Amino acid sequence: MSDWILKDVPAFAVVGRVNMGKSAVIATLLEIDDNELIRVSPTPGETTRCQAHKVIFDDKECVRFIDTPGFSRPVEAMRAIQQIHGPGTPGLETLRKFVAEAGEEFGDEKRLLEPLLDGAGVLYIVDPAKPLRDDFLAEMEILRWTGRPRLALLNRRGQTTAADEESWRERLGGAFNLVRTFDAHSARYDERLRLLKSLLEIEERHRDRLEETIRLVENEWKRRREDAAEILLGFLEDALQLKVSATLEESDLTIPSRRERKAELLSKQYFAKLAERELECFAALLKIYRHHLLQADNSVETFTGIDLESAETWTKWGLPRAKLAMAAAVAGGAAGLAVDAATGGLTHGAGTLFGAISGGAAAWFKGGSLPDLRIDLLGGMKLGTGEGKSLSMGPPKNPNFPWVLLDGALARYQQMLNRAHGRRDVEILAGNGGGFTRDFPRERREILAKWFASCLKGSPNRSMEPEVFEALVETLESIE
Repeated sequence: MSDWILKDVPAFAVVGRVNMGKSAVIATLLEIDDNELIRVSPTPGETTRCQAHKVIFDDKECVRFIDTPGFSRPVEAMRAIQQIHGPGTPGLETLRKFVAEAGEEFGDEKRLLEPLLDGAGVLYIVDPAKPLRDDFLAEMEILRWTGRPRLALLNRRGQTTAADEESWRERLGGAFNLVRTFDAHSARYDERLRLLKSLLEIEERHRDRLEETIRLVENEWKRRREDAAEILLGFLEDALQLKVSATLEESDLTIPSRRERKAELLSKQYFAKLAERELECFAALLKIYRHHLLQADNSVETFTGIDLESAETWTKWGLPRAKLAMAAAVAGGAAGLAVDAATGGLTHGAGTLFGAISGGAAAWFKGGSLPDLRIDLLGGMKLGTGEGKSLSMGPPKNPNFPWVLLDGALARYQQMLNRAHGRRDVEILAGNGGGFTRDFPRERREILAKWFASCLKGSPNRSMEPEVFEALVETLESIE
């Protein structure tokens, strides 16, 4: 075995013509958006040597992909190989002679053939928007002569018609074991997993290792989803209890301008702290999903967070009035049950009825309003004594606040999933998609409504956390 190939590790050389997106396919498949590790560039000939990229789990290499230089003179190389071989169909021995004897004018072809001669399978990348010319047919012939397991990948990079793809499929079908479509700039997790499973269909020698790799990838994705749910649970619990406070002097109460400035300053502090919590949450999620070029801004100062002062936010996110009223009624009923239990049932259910009616009615009438912060004024103040009061602000009184907050986080989560690692443009995490919570199953809404209510009262119901965690996991899975 050479340095490129290990005995028990399946290897695939990613080959194709210059600038067909080979590096972008590897970057998306392996979730690497760092140019230091995989250079993705529109400049032809960016990859000038072979480079191995390893899939490793628990310090064990499971599979490797070898990025190769693109074909540069395939027609001439094919003729040179045929001349070395003579009549008949060339095979591995002829290709070995070509690599050993050909000059540097075929440097790219020689380098891309090295891992194939040592046993690597072929992952051939083409852009189906390109015309099917003689140089592509020459590439297919050379790769067919290797006799290695071969998968052709139609990497959609431009405007491609169904006729274009069908034409490519017909020609590729004669030289390759399997043909698949892919888009390195938009492929999501399920498409990446499908590509890995396609390798099973062409590589029988390492079936056990490939099946193990696929299981590990699926398990890792499940762990990521659960880690993301844990982060969201912590963020929501923290945000729903968030308050800021300040001391009001006697003059702050008696002079209107000072009172207004104090309240305005405290309001700004609240939203700044909420943005800080959001930034921490989204930075943690981006790390889980290995994004560096998708960013949640650079600092709390520039991070806008979820714009709770925008009417548009409250229109596209959160629950509609009817569902909000039902959710609030459930949460209010739960609070009433606690009163009934505390009185030994002597209220005969009156607490439950009152809590449900008042909670639902409040949600209905306030469901569309913009957020006013809850304001608590604590401590006695006797004018003329100079003693102060404590002013506390937060969270917003709008009962839709938790649902809007959750929708904003889920919209950003969806943006993370939709971002392919083969892209090299910087994108800001904006979460411009629509809402999700309004389509939740009734049972999930009720669980979250009860838990939200406990958080807003400053005493999160710890016994509900397993249910809430599962509800969030199910939500993230449905977004996938």
